[in-house]
Amino acid sequence: MRCPSCGSLDTQVKDSRPTEDSAVIRRRRVCLTCNFRFTTFERVQLRELTVIKRNGRRVPFDRDKLLRSVQIALRKRPVDPERIEQMVSKVVRELESLGENEVSSETIGEAVMEQLRDVDDVAYVRFASVYKNFREAKDFEAALAELSEDGKPVAAAERK
Repeated sequence: MRCPSCGSLDTQVKDSRPTEDSAVIRRRRVCLTCNFRFTTFERVQLRELTVIKRNGRRVPFDRDKLLRSVQIALRKRPVDPERIEQMVSKVVRELESLGENEVSSETIGEAVMEQLRDVDDVAYVRFASVYKNFREAKDFEAALAELSEDGKPVAAAERK
C-alpha cells in the first residue's frame, strides 16, 4: 500500500479489525519511511464491473463515486452515515450479482433510486432530478407523484 504522505510503498499494518457489519476490514497502517499513520478499508469484490455510459463510453465502476453521489443527494438529511454505507454496499452487491461484467449507468441509477425511495423522499427527488435530467417544474411534480403512488404520503404534493 502506497503512503498517502510520502508515496513510499514500504508500509506496515499495525491493526486490523472488521467493521460493525463485517463487510469491510479496517486496517491501521504506518509508513516505515516517514512514520505517517493512515487507515485503509478492504472489501470483497466479486467481479470487475465496467459502466456503459449513456454516450456509449466505457469506464471502470467506481464505488467511491457512487458513494459521493448518494451522499450529495442525502446532504443535510437525517440519515446515519452507516446507513448510507450499507445502502451503497447493497447497490454494489446487486450490480455484482447481475452476473454481467458490464452494467449500464441507467441500471445503476435505477438501483440507487430504488434504495433512496425507501430511505428518504427528499434525497430520492434530488437524485432523480440529476439522474433524469429534470428541466421543468412538472418533472419534479411527476417524481412526487411516483412517490405518492407507492403508498407513501408526500406532504408537498398534498398541499396543492
